[in-house]
Amino acid sequence: MREALVLFDIDGTLLRRAGPHHRQALVDAVRHVTGIQTTTDHIPVQGMLDRDILRRMMLDAGASESRVRRSMPALVRSAQALYPRLCPPSLRARVCPGVRGFLWRLARRRVPCGLVTGNLTGIAWTKLKRAGLRPHFRFGAFAEMARDRAGLVRLAMGEARRRGYSDRRTKVYLVGDHPNDILAAQANGIPAISVATGLSSREELASHAPHLLLDDLRPLRMRMLLES
Repeated sequence: MREALVLFDIDGTLLRRAGPHHRQALVDAVRHVTGIQTTTDHIPVQGMLDRDILRRMMLDAGASESRVRRSMPALVRSAQALYPRLCPPSLRARVCPGVRGFLWRLARRRVPCGLVTGNLTGIAWTKLKRAGLRPHFRFGAFAEMARDRAGLVRLAMGEARRRGYSDRRTKVYLVGDHPNDILAAQANGIPAISVATGLSSREELASHAPHLLLDDLRPLRMRMLLES
């Protein structure tokens, strides 16, 4: 039995300011699949799932709901194929403070780590590989797998149980930088660990009552979680 399982968001939590390449992959995917010229400039993408961003882009450009539904599988495939070509070869400089240290502390305790992210699967794994973080993560729940972030947390918890990484006694935590991460954790009855390394302010995060609120992951130790 594992004493704990830690799930992580990516953007603003593990990495920050990773560049415009992710947004460009979504824009290019819409153009390649549908011929529609779109933009993400007016969309508050932080905390959103990629599939919802793609939908919003198309609707705002005048596409119908039915066309969005028909196009979505191809958009998801295209964006994942395009992102590795656009992403820089290294994102190591974009890793948030304290991330590497905390992941190594978890590894020493043999605490398994998973992802709960609004990124599409291929985009998420590309980011982690190029940031040098991929070896720490065994599984994940990604944007195309559920309708909302709470659903992704449920999927990740279920996958962890199926793989033998957790059981009903395991303490599960979700680490994120956005109020949507806190709400998703609360919807699943698990503690939210909030870090102010993204765009959300400490005040905004605090207003949603996370289990722990930190400037970044540098001070976080497993005993702080297991003893709280």
